[in-house]
Amino acid sequence: MSSVIGYMPMPAGFPYADVYKKGRPRHGIPGKLATYDTFYIKHPPMENRRRAKIFAPFDALRGFNDAIAAKRVLYEDQRELTEKEIEDLDREMTLLQKLADSRRRSGEKPPSICITYFQPCQDPESDAFGKKGAYETLTGRLRKIDPLQRRIILDTGEAAFHTILKIEGFNKIEGFNDERI
Repeated sequence: MSSVIGYMPMPAGFPYADVYKKGRPRHGIPGKLATYDTFYIKHPPMENRRRAKIFAPFDALRGFNDAIAAKRVLYEDQRELTEKEIEDLDREMTLLQKLADSRRRSGEKPPSICITYFQPCQDPESDAFGKKGAYETLTGRLRKIDPLQRRIILDTGEAAFHTILKIEGFNKIEGFNDERI
C-alpha cells in the first residue's frame, strides 16, 4: 500500500511513515471529543491571524534600515545669501519680534510661522559630515527670538540665525502690516 505525502507518493522505507500515518496529535481521551488534557487547556489552538504574527518580518539588525535610509539623503552645500536677502531676513525677524511682543502683551496666541533652515549632516560616517547638509522646514508657533544666542525658538524646535534661508507665513496673519507694529 502506497500512501501520499503532500503531492508525491511516500517512498518505500520512509523512516517516519508510522508517525505520518498516526496523523495530527489529538489532545483528549480517545473516543470522547468533549474531554481535553491539561496541555490542550494551557495551549489551545492559535487563530491563523495571530499565528501569522509570529512569522512576521522583524528588524534583525537594529538600526540598519535607518542607516541605509540616512545614506540616501542628498546633501548639499549651504547657500550664501545675498545682501538683499540678509536685509530682508533681518527686517522680518525684527517685525516678528515686535509682533510676538505685542501679542504676548495682549494675550493673543503667538503667530504660526514656517522657517526653512540649513541642517548640517549629523552622520559621522557620511562623506558630507562637517561639509554639507540639507535644508529642512520647521513649522510652529513662535515662542521667542533670542538675540543673545541668535536663535528663533518655535514650539516645535529651533533654528540658528545663520542657518535660516527664509521665513514664511507671518505676513498672512490677519491685520498684520508694518505700520501696525
